[in-house]
Amino acid sequence: MSEIPLNTFGRSRKSRRAGYAPLHNGEPGDEEDGEMHASVRAAASVNRKGKRRERDRGRYADDPEEEATLLGDALHEEDEAFEDNVHVEPRRETSSQRSILSRKAKSSDKSRTVPFRPPEKLQSKFPPNVIRNQKYNVFTFLPLVFYEQFKFFFNLYFLLVALSQFVPALKIGFIVTYVAPLAFVLTVTMGKEAYDDYKRNLRDREANSQKYLVLDHTEYSTSTPEGLPHTRSVPSSALRVGDLVVLEKNQRLPADLVLLRTSDSSGTCFIRTDQLDGETDWKLRVAVPACQKLSSDRELLTVDAEIYADAPIKDIHTFIGTFTINSPPPLLEDDVPMVQVPTVEPLTAENMLWANTVLAAGTAVGFVVYTGAETRAVMNTSHPETKVGLLDLEINRLAKILCAVTFALSLVLVALNGFRGPWYIYVFRFLILFSSIIPISLRVNLDMGKTVYAHQIMNDSEIPDTIVRTSTLPEELGRIEYLLSDKTGTLTQNEMEMKKLHMGTVSYGFDSMDEVAHQLAVAFGSSSEQGHGRQNSLATGVQLASRGRRDMSSRVHDVVLSLALCHNVTPVYNDDGTVTYQASSPDEVAIVKWTESVGLRLTFRDRTRIELQTPSGARISFEVLDIFPFTSESKRMGIVVRDSQTGEVTFLQKGADVVMAKIVQRNDWLEEECANMAREGLRTLVMARRRMSDQAYAHFKEQHHLASIKLEGRNEAMTTVVAELLERDLELLGLTGVEDKLQDDVKSTLELLRNAGIKIWMLTGDKIETATCIAISTKLVSRNQYIHQVAKLKTSDEARDQLEFLQNKLDCCLVIDGDSLQLCLNLFKNEFIEIATKLSAVVACRCSPTQKADVARLIRKHTKKRVCCIGDGGNDVSMIQAADVGVGIVGKEGKQASLAADFSVTQFSYLTKLLLWHGRNSYRRSAKLAQFVIHRGLIISVMQAVFSSIFYFAPIALYQGWLLVGYATAYTMAPVFSLVLDRDVNEDLALLYPELYKELTKGRVLSYKTFFMWLMISVYQGAAIMLMSLVLFESEFLNIVSISFTALILNELIMVALEITTWHVYMVLSEIATLFIYAISMAFLPEFFDADLTFVISTRFVWKVAVIVAISASPLYIIKLIRSRVAPAASSKLL
Repeated sequence: MSEIPLNTFGRSRKSRRAGYAPLHNGEPGDEEDGEMHASVRAAASVNRKGKRRERDRGRYADDPEEEATLLGDALHEEDEAFEDNVHVEPRRETSSQRSILSRKAKSSDKSRTVPFRPPEKLQSKFPPNVIRNQKYNVFTFLPLVFYEQFKFFFNLYFLLVALSQFVPALKIGFIVTYVAPLAFVLTVTMGKEAYDDYKRNLRDREANSQKYLVLDHTEYSTSTPEGLPHTRSVPSSALRVGDLVVLEKNQRLPADLVLLRTSDSSGTCFIRTDQLDGETDWKLRVAVPACQKLSSDRELLTVDAEIYADAPIKDIHTFIGTFTINSPPPLLEDDVPMVQVPTVEPLTAENMLWANTVLAAGTAVGFVVYTGAETRAVMNTSHPETKVGLLDLEINRLAKILCAVTFALSLVLVALNGFRGPWYIYVFRFLILFSSIIPISLRVNLDMGKTVYAHQIMNDSEIPDTIVRTSTLPEELGRIEYLLSDKTGTLTQNEMEMKKLHMGTVSYGFDSMDEVAHQLAVAFGSSSEQGHGRQNSLATGVQLASRGRRDMSSRVHDVVLSLALCHNVTPVYNDDGTVTYQASSPDEVAIVKWTESVGLRLTFRDRTRIELQTPSGARISFEVLDIFPFTSESKRMGIVVRDSQTGEVTFLQKGADVVMAKIVQRNDWLEEECANMAREGLRTLVMARRRMSDQAYAHFKEQHHLASIKLEGRNEAMTTVVAELLERDLELLGLTGVEDKLQDDVKSTLELLRNAGIKIWMLTGDKIETATCIAISTKLVSRNQYIHQVAKLKTSDEARDQLEFLQNKLDCCLVIDGDSLQLCLNLFKNEFIEIATKLSAVVACRCSPTQKADVARLIRKHTKKRVCCIGDGGNDVSMIQAADVGVGIVGKEGKQASLAADFSVTQFSYLTKLLLWHGRNSYRRSAKLAQFVIHRGLIISVMQAVFSSIFYFAPIALYQGWLLVGYATAYTMAPVFSLVLDRDVNEDLALLYPELYKELTKGRVLSYKTFFMWLMISVYQGAAIMLMSLVLFESEFLNIVSISFTALILNELIMVALEITTWHVYMVLSEIATLFIYAISMAFLPEFFDADLTFVISTRFVWKVAVIVAISASPLYIIKLIRSRVAPAASSKLL
């Protein structure tokens, strides 16, 4: 027997001090050893003393962490461990003498050995089972929010300017004008963050307070009714490692548990893992046999056992552990008992119920092994980071340039004055005078703009129920270049339907299934009217088939009966009389539902028997002799059944065409038909059978048993026996085509997005075959495009060969599995991403949630382009949070993805409108708005600079007090902000020509080129207005202020009008209203305009202002006209 490290829990003080118990040499576990899972055997293996260290090291050479975890301290003997009875673990034993040795766990080693009824001290070692998605707490809120805001140069600059106004020597104008806008921006941001975090806190509290039943050993007494142990209800946050939790049907699992017992006598149960791996098919889990054998849950409270679990890792498909039932307690306190070896059973992922999955049927009892942050679900989710749009980063960069310009300008003016007097104070005063170059109103305008865009998206009747959860990102929707999509529930509805049955000479489509029902009824010896209640059945397919009518119906009978028997589906009867089919694959359920629809219904199924109901209502029963389950390697599933009436033994097998083609008898149609169905996007399964005599079956059983007790190469030997004695020359019965229904308009959406220049990747937890099938049916892969599959890569050479091939064939679609992807990322990260990002489409299968997020981050980091991720399940949350823009779909898999996303939609097809219309508009409008607000600040600073340089470089403000306050608010705010309603093309054109979107991704709407153009415009206009005002200067200084300021306001209104492409009623109103407000305000500001307004209403004033405005604005109008003729914008060509 392979030697297993045995874990025990110290009992009497004396035996603990001794540290060992002499044991009989009897080895009751020998027979079970054969069944031991390979990975567990590796984990639990023990080596002889001589070579032990070297061999252990060799075995884990490629994974030092695993070596530390699995072999770590067992190689050292620590005497002080005997003083502690809390954590007890195995010591190596030889087969002649097994000694059980306890030791202290190293603090770095997170593996655990937990006894049933663990002491308080051990339980408190592990993290609490609390869900926490909050970003802040009471103490960190202000520091973190301020840090997030002031890490932007923009805001830091304003903070310094505002603080400078409290220094008397630097004070210019009203303090309010500097402090109020900053305070406003900060208050709004803090309010938003606080509200979001409060909502998160409420959701956490709800999840943490869900009640679960725990078996309670403290209040356990023999007087409780037989079989009903005492339970107490505790909130999920109070669960601890070592608790025994009783789970009901449809209950979400609160922590990672080892499955001990189920209500099903077979010791199995199904769980739904959609929130963990995104797949909605049910997974089978197996209870620990030793616990399932107990007569009731109550006995779990008296069992003397312990569970060893490896350190927590992210992988949801592996778990290494052991379940040990210790020897009976010693008879006397001081006795060292002579007992048999404790029984050890291996634990694998099959025995585990992961947190966040749902128990699909029945009840179960689980033993908590990992809680809180150590659960697989939490380890696979990443913490959300605060997302910042690219536009905000670009404007931040421009602000730095503007700051440098301001500083340079101030120094130049002081230098020209010869650094006279306290020149450093003058530099600062100039800096503050020119602070309007970086207008704080820019932040206010952009934030208000984002709110408008969010409002427009949420109120769009064509994409109902769309929610904007992160209102800082609408412009990002206009810059997407990579779209990473989940498959199940996002592109597909995850509803399977059997569409085709092909039998070589005849094919039945979806609309001719009643013909199958008719033939089946004939074969079972009853007319279709009586058997299936259908009238006026179509004429039979006699004429099509060259054989007789009886022959055709018997062939239909054979294929339908085989499909009704060869599966792993169990019917479950609900309280209301309806039937639910349980299976680990939705394809199998679809086929069983189809056999029911044509008249052959599955009524009962357990491990040994299957019962069917025929079209005439009779029951037929079959004995299940052997099952060979589907695995991703074998790609097929077989079953041996014996007909209870005739005693005939039949071997039935169904599987993928690639493997079945070699097993079935020679035929001329299978390959061609499989290709036809695959082109239609159907998932194909080949159905075949072999009739066997009793002698042949007995011979097979004998050979199979001999193979199953081999110690070396057992699995290979068993596979060989099945292949030689069963899987030869099978009779080909038929080919089924099952359709995975796509979401509405998926094909047209993907085509539009591809035309818009967006590269689409599909990341899924599903199998390679299924993913390839969906890639074809969604038209992710174009009609004759080559699909290159990369799977099961093991070495760096294989990976390099694949990458070299792809480099020379960039027009293909890459389909890669999770393990190969991980290998490529570990060995050739940069090369792989470089090649993959050039491919037209990539499909990654069997991806873990973390891998999905890693791919998103890698694309972002490598290409520096914007990445959008869309998904609908809990397994997509990490990917959604890792993307620049995360879109969640509210689907069957719950709302987890939609709550974590930046935008929540109800259908994949809404993405077109979201990106091509709303995203495009948001980005264009914000870019135009930002540049205009910068222009507005620059022009007044240029006028200030010209004014100061003429008046002996004195740092005196040209416009003071209310004029400056009014300039950024009442006089220009409304017209400038109305730019957020501008649009260059209408909605239909934007969706008709997705190529318009491609233009935007180049980022030319807001670039250094456009920024410097606006800079030149501002310098020209500011200088023109100021110099012309001085040329036309009247006797009083007051006149220059009124002339230049009026000209400036009119110039800005005209500039807004020039920038507008499509006029909106609000734009017209804002222009008129602003002009009206300015005219009225003159009367109330006598210190800037004549007290009696005689000069303002004189003709001199009017013609001078008109001339100044004409000189500043008309050249720009002329340039705009010429450009529209010579180099028109792409959108204008469509109008």
